[in-house]
Amino acid sequence: MSGEELDRLVHDADPYRRDVICGLDGAEHALLEEIMSEPVRRTPRWRGLAAAVAAAAAVTGVLVASAVVRDRPETGRAAPVPAQEAPAPLEFAAAVRRAAEKNPRLLIDQPGWKVTHVYGFAEKDGTIAFQDGGGRGLEMNWYPADQYNGYYKDRLAVSPPVATRVDGWAGARFTYSNSDFAIMLEPRDGVFAELRSAGGAWTLTSLGEVVADIKRVDVDTWLKALPPEIVTPGKEDEAAKKILADVPVPPGFDVAALKGFGTNDPYQFGAQVTGRVACAWIAEWRRAEQAGDDPARQKATDALRGSHQWKVLHDMNDEGDYPEVLWEYADRTVAGNPPSAEEVDQGLGCS
Repeated sequence: MSGEELDRLVHDADPYRRDVICGLDGAEHALLEEIMSEPVRRTPRWRGLAAAVAAAAAVTGVLVASAVVRDRPETGRAAPVPAQEAPAPLEFAAAVRRAAEKNPRLLIDQPGWKVTHVYGFAEKDGTIAFQDGGGRGLEMNWYPADQYNGYYKDRLAVSPPVATRVDGWAGARFTYSNSDFAIMLEPRDGVFAELRSAGGAWTLTSLGEVVADIKRVDVDTWLKALPPEIVTPGKEDEAAKKILADVPVPPGFDVAALKGFGTNDPYQFGAQVTGRVACAWIAEWRRAEQAGDDPARQKATDALRGSHQWKVLHDMNDEGDYPEVLWEYADRTVAGNPPSAEEVDQGLGCS
């Protein structure tokens, strides 16, 4: 396995642990940022250190692309208009609108693309990745502006930067190979964004053709372009209730706390919810074991064993490895060898 392949597996496993980033500095910080920035070359698969990624959500016509950038030729094109009906702006929760106000809000006006996963952007970070019908992929990431210098320094080791602009927004393009590119936008409104090619037959020319239609749009236009499958804060209660229809919760578990995850595709949201429930059951099993509370331990055992029948995990299983990770931890706990609190936190995102 090459070093690049290993980096990409690490990226698949945990692409957005900001708490880890904030605890590092110097060379360690730069290395971790480089690992995290590696592109997803396929539907992301959980590998044990996990942050949920990847559910399919189709969008045709205008595509929301929150960090797309371009070498911009002058054109006389009007701003893109979303191709599908969407809720009126007032139907979006205030938290969604606040997040959109802080994000790059870029749209690409080309047919044939679909969103493949969406997660984050509760505050100043998030990801949207998409593919076209020919197998080309683009992953869009944006981060707090104070992380820009570290990322930029890393990219200087990739290639010399080539100045570019996106609808008047200054940035730089870096070349990993003749089919692999990254373009970074300079910090703006508290964030910076990066576009990274993620598979398929890319050339510098085709990259320019795709990003040539990118325009920055207003909040309402950007929100209307979100796929209807995306779970926004205003939909969290309903989505969580549906997931928990066959998922038991442990004593004292606060179902009302299953929110505040930002805006996510169904896979990511399902992982957020089931991860917290599983974490709580594992903690309850451990507590009951230490206290000699056999009835409580049996109840936790039954719940964890029953996770193999949770519908949401079976729905997610074709998209990624998160269900396999959860089942592994559940089975280890039932067998009397529960994973450590740190391991569960890293694997299931308990905190």
